[in-house]
Amino acid sequence: MKRIDLNADIAEGFPYDEALLKLLSSANIACGLHAGNAVEMHKAVKFAKENNVRIGAHPSFPDRENFGRTAMQLAPQALMAYLRYQLGALKAIADAQGIAISYVKPHGALYNQAAKDTALSQLIVRTIQQFNPQLKLMGLAGSLMLRIAEEEGLATISEVFADRHYMPDGSLVPRNQPNAMVESDEEAITQVLQMVMEEKVRAIDGSFVPVKADSICLHGDNEHSLLFAQRIVAELQKHHIVITA
Repeated sequence: MKRIDLNADIAEGFPYDEALLKLLSSANIACGLHAGNAVEMHKAVKFAKENNVRIGAHPSFPDRENFGRTAMQLAPQALMAYLRYQLGALKAIADAQGIAISYVKPHGALYNQAAKDTALSQLIVRTIQQFNPQLKLMGLAGSLMLRIAEEEGLATISEVFADRHYMPDGSLVPRNQPNAMVESDEEAITQVLQMVMEEKVRAIDGSFVPVKADSICLHGDNEHSLLFAQRIVAELQKHHIVITA
């Protein structure tokens, strides 16, 4: 029987967190440097615990002005400090509610840069190992970041995207390109089922790219995203795919 994890970015200031957490199996909790704040984090952890949802830290570059989507080149010690700050903040809030952090998923530009940058990937992996070597690293399926993590002995979670188009090399189409997003719910559902059941995804040039799908990322920043998440859950259940972390 096929199994899949469903994750979404939570605690970013949008009003759908509580409803989403009734559908998800994992929650990527923003740690305050691209969005959200301590109160949002506290609420997200509480909702996750109430719904038996696994939690992960969702750290970012320090870039609230651009929602963490601006490419940045920080000094290694500075970035390590920002990462430790975010992981520590979430751990303190989670500890107070008796729930453990299970994984780390970088956000936005940090995620995309690390998918192709050896030094950045190594820094992220090293920071996580120093913080808690039992944490897993969630990242783009097939990416350099996950390969480096596995070489260094860190457990990984291979993530795929329901609503993003793919390049022939398995990377995501950049958001600044007009075809970055999958606009049709039907196409997104077809893409999800193909990635989970056939372990491949159609790239923008028509070729098929092999993917390992441990977790599907759903977005939850508007009402349509919530409705789409409900449709994805229904489709997975219809195909007897178990949703679990």
